[in-house]
Amino acid sequence: MYLATLMLLGSGELGREFAIAAKRLGCRVIACDRYPQAPAMQCADTFEVFSMLDGAALRAAVEKHRPDVIVPEIEAINTATLAELEGEGWRVAPSAKAVQLTMNRDGIREFAARELGLVTSRYRFAESRDDALAAADEVGLPCVIKPVMSSSGKGQSTARSAEEVGAAWDYAVAKMRGDRPRVIVEEYIAFDSEITLLTVSTQTGVLFCEPVGHRQEAGDYRESWQPAAIPPAALDSAQDQARKVVQALGGTGIFGVEFFIRGDQAIFSELSPRPHDTGMVTLISQTPNEFELHLRAILGLPISAIEFAGPSASAVILAGKDSDRFRFEGVVEALALGSPGRPVDLRVFAKPNTLRNRRMGVALARGPSIEVAREIAIAAAATVEIQYED
Repeated sequence: MYLATLMLLGSGELGREFAIAAKRLGCRVIACDRYPQAPAMQCADTFEVFSMLDGAALRAAVEKHRPDVIVPEIEAINTATLAELEGEGWRVAPSAKAVQLTMNRDGIREFAARELGLVTSRYRFAESRDDALAAADEVGLPCVIKPVMSSSGKGQSTARSAEEVGAAWDYAVAKMRGDRPRVIVEEYIAFDSEITLLTVSTQTGVLFCEPVGHRQEAGDYRESWQPAAIPPAALDSAQDQARKVVQALGGTGIFGVEFFIRGDQAIFSELSPRPHDTGMVTLISQTPNEFELHLRAILGLPISAIEFAGPSASAVILAGKDSDRFRFEGVVEALALGSPGRPVDLRVFAKPNTLRNRRMGVALARGPSIEVAREIAIAAAATVEIQYED
């Protein structure tokens, strides 16, 4: 009856698009998250509500639904239980090893730098304010301080003086996930740009999407565009490093591999073993999009080509305050900004409540150039307004 049964661990906006892709190919989808009415749950066959960090609840859900593939969509997961399940014969995509190493920044950074020899910034780890001050002194100021466990850049800040290091430590610990107060203190890279290289590991080899450029605020994605203009030598270096790390992590699926670009040099930053938030732009820029690529790679389905449609951009729609009574206005006007050769689309995530600066949707645009596509996407996102009813 079903092509495959897939269990999503985490059911946010990325999980929602993955669930839509899976349903189009006749899969059964079980969406799991810590709160009801999560975006992917609304598109799934059934759902479970529990904390992904609860190993007993995670195991119970797997044994209840018996999925063909367990598909993690968030970082905060009990990875020890995932590894146990994989050892017992349950399949984790792309692999339990990939999820374990990338759940925390310390794991993937040490793996990339020490075991694989990838190009990275100087870095040290810290488990107290004093450790952070010592680490900053070693790597030099300014430096970037991030919690080793977080999502979407939460808790990240730049310290430009010794006085700011303590505040950066406090901010990182306040925004971290999990119960381990540990941060990474890394050298500030004066980069030309930063990119996400969406890297698809398949049963027959590794494929790459056009590089995605992005802009962040407070460590969180605000805009992305494709293709990012980077020197050919830097792209070659990024692809070589990305291929090396995804093959070492094992399994099949899409990986969002982030790099700083400085001249002809690509400096490895982070990796997510799943569709990446900056890759939302692929919903308008290419076929298959990142979610369809992830699905096909996981299921071993053919990917004949990745067809790029042209310069494209995305811009997020943010909430202004906390509320569970709200509505969207300006959708008609936003979509009307499109024109022949310059299409505009929207994704409204249907989250059950807003939080200040929470992503509630994204505007997508294509144009004759990256500059024009970005202008249109930003304008469309600004046209959609969230009206609060309380």
